[in-house]
Amino acid sequence: MLRALRDASFAVRGYDIRPPDALGDLADIASSDPATFGRDLDVLISVVRDADQTDDVLFGRGDLVHNAPKLRYVVICSTLSPRYILDLRKRLSDRLTLVDAPMSGAVAGAVERRLSFMMGGEATHLDHLQPLFDAMGQSFHRMGPLGSGAQAKVLNNLLAASHTAMTRLVLDWADAAGLDETYMLELIAASSGQNWLASGMDTIEFARDGWAPDNSIGILTKDIDAALDAAPKGADTQLPESVKTAIRALGTRQKR
Repeated sequence: MLRALRDASFAVRGYDIRPPDALGDLADIASSDPATFGRDLDVLISVVRDADQTDDVLFGRGDLVHNAPKLRYVVICSTLSPRYILDLRKRLSDRLTLVDAPMSGAVAGAVERRLSFMMGGEATHLDHLQPLFDAMGQSFHRMGPLGSGAQAKVLNNLLAASHTAMTRLVLDWADAAGLDETYMLELIAASSGQNWLASGMDTIEFARDGWAPDNSIGILTKDIDAALDAAPKGADTQLPESVKTAIRALGTRQKR
């Protein structure tokens, strides 16, 4: 995403707790010093794993709410609970405009500048930020007021998580039945079982991974928790909990 913004000629800089030389060709526009990074910062686009890391960027090691005196916009592109987003608004200064704009498309989508963004916020603020989104993605969905983008994203990812769990189970059962994986995936793509994971088994970077707390499959269980955190009062959460259990049980699947 940083590379896409740079290539679109925006005055952009990256902040990461890793040293700049760990970021390859982005080292010359990266910093691990929040004071240096925040000096002239106007728009912060936060793309970290979870709420704890978001807090670390804004109030902890990064402390960008204080290290960026010219900051006006905080754009949250992580997939977080809508409840967290609304609480974050209360914790930020009134001088800051908060927008939730979680994205979908994984690493491949970011590299190819075809991310999908689900946005929550006032139209005037989203209009102001739209050129930045245009540089990074190709599908933009304005879902409503602050928190709506996060709500839409956790619901979308809840569905993606169910596809992941069931597709992997189906492929395991197909193996046991002696069916060829390639033929099975071609059938799914052309019939009623079609879904994102099955169609991307050879392109989605985590499609064959087993669950681990620090990998992309682990992010899916984090996203289910974010959806459960915002579940309607009295909702039946048995199915999402079962999907989370199934994903946590996934092992590595070799290409067949």
